[in-house]
Amino acid sequence: MSRDMISDEAWAVIGPLFRNAKSTGCPPMDRRTVVEATAWRFRAGAPWWDLPERFGNGNTIYKNFNRWSERGVWARVLEKMQSLAHQCASWTG
Repeated sequence: MSRDMISDEAWAVIGPLFRNAKSTGCPPMDRRTVVEATAWRFRAGAPWWDLPERFGNGNTIYKNFNRWSERGVWARVLEKMQSLAHQCASWTG
């Protein structure tokens, strides 16, 4: 699968936030795939069941998204990305 959804640079920053986040599925899904599928879903404005096949089962992706939401993982990702954006703005401006 191409890595055009989440760049390697972005994953280096946010990937560690998912280290302790358990993934559902048999076998458990790759965390980066779940994050990329979630990004695709929100960018496209599509329902979970319309995810492209390359991401795997939409229901499994949704379960991971929901579980990580309940555990505050996405909130930490947002905080980290906002912090980086502020650092970049301060550095350039």
